[in-house]
Amino acid sequence: MRWDDVLFAHWSVDPGVVAPTLPDGLAVDTYDGDAYLGIVGFRMDSIRPRGAPFGRSFPELNLRTYVRSADGPGVYFYNLDAADRIGVTLARALFELPYYRAEMRVEDGEDGIRFRSRRTHRDAASARFDATYRPTGVAESVEPGSLDAFLTERYRFYTESEGGRLYRGDIEHPPWDLSEATLTVRENTLFEANGFDRPSGEPLVHHSPGIDVTAGRLRRA
Repeated sequence: MRWDDVLFAHWSVDPGVVAPTLPDGLAVDTYDGDAYLGIVGFRMDSIRPRGAPFGRSFPELNLRTYVRSADGPGVYFYNLDAADRIGVTLARALFELPYYRAEMRVEDGEDGIRFRSRRTHRDAASARFDATYRPTGVAESVEPGSLDAFLTERYRFYTESEGGRLYRGDIEHPPWDLSEATLTVRENTLFEANGFDRPSGEPLVHHSPGIDVTAGRLRRA
């Protein structure tokens, strides 16, 4: 698959905010003592099994945090909203991930990229997001050991099955190229939808033009 025009918006929070929300086997990963909640939005393009001639494309928006376990550091998702009924159904079944159907629109304009999302998944908490983001510089590779690397250079995700089992999935991609970005938020209820108070302070915002990604199968953590 390919992830295009990626928004990274991160809020620092106390680790105690995140810790009670994690399944057994995961611990909060911190940078200089801070945990982070991140909203990541992008256009997902050409999702397909290896060797298939074509695939599906749709926008995705997720809320995530950063964790570690005996298997190493990774990402833990609270939600992944996507504008594709088939993709959501397959992701929930094959990867045990908290995917939800949503109506989404991503448009390029003079002010930047406008990303709008309204969750439509049956029996799920309401969640809306409406924001415009725009890069303010040239995208460059992240410096190893930096906060930018901590927030983006993650090659594993964790998820918990309905039966309480912890799984991990590995992904592969080149290192990220990032630029600083502006973000104008009109509406955002993703924190409330996942049981969080809205973090105080301004987010750290980045944009990436895109990256090619390969995801592997789930394994028991």
